[in-house]
Amino acid sequence: MATITLGTTLTTSLVAVVFSGDPAVLSDADLATINRNILDDLSVAHPVASTIGTGGFVRQGQLYVPNRGVLTLRAGDYIAYDPDTGWPILLSAAAADGTDWAHS
Repeated sequence: MATITLGTTLTTSLVAVVFSGDPAVLSDADLATINRNILDDLSVAHPVASTIGTGGFVRQGQLYVPNRGVLTLRAGDYIAYDPDTGWPILLSAAAADGTDWAHS
């Protein structure tokens, strides 16, 4: 097996929020947008993961990846989701500040 390249087909195809490290900064609407779009990939119906307890993003800085485990966020990290599958994506602040990622 060999390494491959991976990218999106559009430069603005992912919806994301930036975790500031201060839970009060993240709006309820932004938190809800991310959570309603993270889906459970193992369930045939692909339900919203936060409603069935298998995944989601919490204000205090944890990303519960459906059926996989918990990731701890740091200030400046980006949380996004794939619009087709609802799969959560965590991009570190260091990667987001590099030249390979564009964000608004």
